[in-house]
Amino acid sequence: MNLLRKRKKISFLSKAKMGNSLKIRSYSILSLKILNSLFALQLILSYAAPFIDPNTFSVMPFFGLTYPMALIMNVVFVLVWIFIKSKWLLLSSIIIIIGIPLHLRVFSFGITEDTIPENANVIKLMSYNVRLFDLYNESFDEAIKRRNEIFRFIRNENPDVLCIQEFYHQEKPTNFNTLDSICQIMSTNSFHEKSKYFSHSRQHFGIALFSKYPIIHKGIVGQHKTEVEDMNYCIYADIVKKKDTIRVYNVHFESIKLESDEYSRKTNAQSKNTSTKLKKVYSKLNTAFKIRARQSKIVRNHIKSSPYKAVICGDFNDTPMSYTYQVFNSFLTDAFRNTSSGFGVTYVGYLPAGRIDYIFHSDDLHSVQFKIQNEEFSDHHAISCLIY
Repeated sequence: MNLLRKRKKISFLSKAKMGNSLKIRSYSILSLKILNSLFALQLILSYAAPFIDPNTFSVMPFFGLTYPMALIMNVVFVLVWIFIKSKWLLLSSIIIIIGIPLHLRVFSFGITEDTIPENANVIKLMSYNVRLFDLYNESFDEAIKRRNEIFRFIRNENPDVLCIQEFYHQEKPTNFNTLDSICQIMSTNSFHEKSKYFSHSRQHFGIALFSKYPIIHKGIVGQHKTEVEDMNYCIYADIVKKKDTIRVYNVHFESIKLESDEYSRKTNAQSKNTSTKLKKVYSKLNTAFKIRARQSKIVRNHIKSSPYKAVICGDFNDTPMSYTYQVFNSFLTDAFRNTSSGFGVTYVGYLPAGRIDYIFHSDDLHSVQFKIQNEEFSDHHAISCLIY
């Protein structure tokens, strides 16, 4: 009798343990399903972000920023469901497949041949955010060294048209010459500049375009009159080579203007200032998204009215999963995607922004040999390609 009772007791305990194990497994599977559904929704919203104006729905650009994480997590869930042998793998798999055209904005497979037809009228175009040639380096000697490295890079690359963002020059006398040096490197006096001028120090801060070929017309694409001048501009020049004229736009769209402590990795999670800091970062991002959306539409309309084939390049301060990118991608060709492969990272600053510098051109132009600078002389890599 005692042996029988012991066996029944062991059997009851085994069933109880098995029941608890099944409950734990059931709760775990349910938790995975809920998490998968949330990340699937996040990925769908990141797909929608480029097509919705931030001025209409301000939260959408933030989903665009989360795209890399959302994609990675959905891939992880596909692998988890394959391991578990669950049909739930279809959810993320289908959403990932639907987004292939958008994935190819971020990771490109260039298929255009680099063969240039004989007698093609080729122009080498370079765009470079030089971060004021490192003017504000704590060591003036280091600033001069970095400026000279940028000069050497430009001289070695030998572009026909050079578009610079965060351009700086000081009127003579100066111990930090930039304008005359670049004209000498480019062997030209044909340039176009828009800058904010500080008369007390004779300093100019803005953007500039240099051309080895004649500039027959140049202009500035207007900002919103309600916005304070903040050194983010768009300029253009009509450049003639042989019998062809193309209009080149150099743009620096609205910056986020984060302070060093706002993107510092040393944030104290228990600090009373953390919440305030996050609100400030959110507010700055939100404001910049909206301003860039307005700026991009103004520039788009200007390009569409151009009498010539057009190229626009510069620092867009937005990723390929943004509304700003979509404004131009909707009617122009992204030279990087047209002729190159990979992620094409152009920003090397503190925040992992990826590709935010672009060269777009009219569909009836061609681009080959897109190149991203290897050296880090600024917080941006220079980009260049051949246009014909």
